[in-house]
Amino acid sequence: MSSVRIECVANEGYRIGESPVWDEKEGALLYVDISGRKVCRWSPVTRQAQVIPVDAPVSSVALRKSGDYVITLGTKFAALKWKEEQVTTITQVDKDKPNNRFNDGKVDPAGRYFAGTMAEETRPAVLERHQGSLYTLFSDLSVVKHFDQVDISNGLDWSLDHRTFFYIDSLSYSVDAFDYDLQTGKIGNRRSIYKLEKDENIPDGMCIDTEGKLWVACYNGGRVIRLDPETGKRLQTVKLPVDKTTSCCFGGRDYSEMYVTSASDGMDKEWLSRQPQAGGIFKITGLGVKGVPPYAFAG
Repeated sequence: MSSVRIECVANEGYRIGESPVWDEKEGALLYVDISGRKVCRWSPVTRQAQVIPVDAPVSSVALRKSGDYVITLGTKFAALKWKEEQVTTITQVDKDKPNNRFNDGKVDPAGRYFAGTMAEETRPAVLERHQGSLYTLFSDLSVVKHFDQVDISNGLDWSLDHRTFFYIDSLSYSVDAFDYDLQTGKIGNRRSIYKLEKDENIPDGMCIDTEGKLWVACYNGGRVIRLDPETGKRLQTVKLPVDKTTSCCFGGRDYSEMYVTSASDGMDKEWLSRQPQAGGIFKITGLGVKGVPPYAFAG
C-alpha cells in the first residue's frame, strides 16, 4: 500500500474538527469545529473554507433533502440555511441535563438523523460518565431516544444491506453492532465487533466503504483503521502526522478520497510545535477503495 498519500488540505488549527461529510452538489467537504463553534465548507477548487459561526458547540452536520443542512447544536437538532447563515431550532433533547451537548451524528439510509449526547468535557475525554443518550430525529421532526448511560456518543454508520447499525461509545473502547430495522429505525441485539488495542487509543468517528468494511478514526492514536465487521479483524492501519484524529468520510468526485478531521484542544505548546498540523483537515488518496455517498435528512 505504498501508493497511500496523505495531504493536509486545510491547516486551520481547528479546536475539535469533526463530522466530515461530502456535499456532492457543492463539490465540497462539510465539517464542524465543535468548541470553535463553526460550521465549515472546504472547496477543493478554491482550497479555502467558508465558515459560518454559531452560538453553541456544533458537533455534526448533515445534508438535507429539501436543500441546505441540518446540524446538532448544543442539545438541539437545528436547520442551517447556508447563504442566509440562519440557524433554526427543530427540537431539543436532554433538557434536564444543562451540562450536556450533542456529539457525533449521521443520517441513516431512510433519511433519519441519528445523534447522541455526552456531558461537556472538563478536558479532552475527561467528563462525567453515563450522562449521554442516543437519539433519532425522524422526518416528521419527532424524536426517539434509543438508550441512555452513554459516555461519549460517537461514530455511527450502517451496513451496505442496511440490516446492521454500527456505533461507538468512545470510552467503551469498542465498535458495536446492532440489528437494524430500516422500516422503523429500531435497533436491538447490541454486541461488540472490535475492541481497540492500547496503541489505537480511543475510537472516534467512523465511515463505511463499498466493500462493507469500517474505517474508524482513533483519537490520540493518530490513525484510521480499517475493520472487517464480519470477522472482527483489523485489515489496515493508516497513520497520520497528528495524534488527535477525530473522524473520517469518503469524498471527491468518485468517493475515492478519504477526508480525516483532527483536533488541537488539550495540546500544549511543545506538543503543538511537534505537530503543527494538529486541528487540520487531511485528504488520503490511494487507498484503493471507495466510500458510500452520505444520505440526506428527509425532514
